Amino acid sequence: MHYQQTTIILQQLQDALKELSLWQPEQPSPEALQSTQPFAVDTLDFHQWLQFIMIPRMQNMVDKQQPLPTSIAISPMAVQVYKDSLDTHHELIRILRKLDILLSDQDPLAGDQDLGDDSR
Repeated sequence: MHYQQTTIILQQLQDALKELSLWQPEQPSPEALQSTQPFAVDTLDFHQWLQFIMIPRMQNMVDKQQPLPTSIAISPMAVQVYKDSLDTHHELIRILRKLDILLSDQDPLAGDQDLGDDSR
């Protein structure tokens, strides 16, 4: 499994969210965290989903050495969410793309001319 690399990427993700001033000190309501929609689009902003759902769940899997997902594609959602500010969010997208490639062994953004192929 890719536990060590995943931990590094999760830390990079946290750092990128903080650098963009998207890291929040207070957790959303318990109701907001109970969303059943993909990326909790009905109750959270994308960066909130990353901080309060995705990162903790992934870190928990790593800590317990549980099987990690083998088919994920988070970076395309980030591209969609930040389509009007790709330059500002490029590093965040690059980190998510790295995680996608590590765990899925494929690049969900392959061929996306706007982002280049510098993710590895």
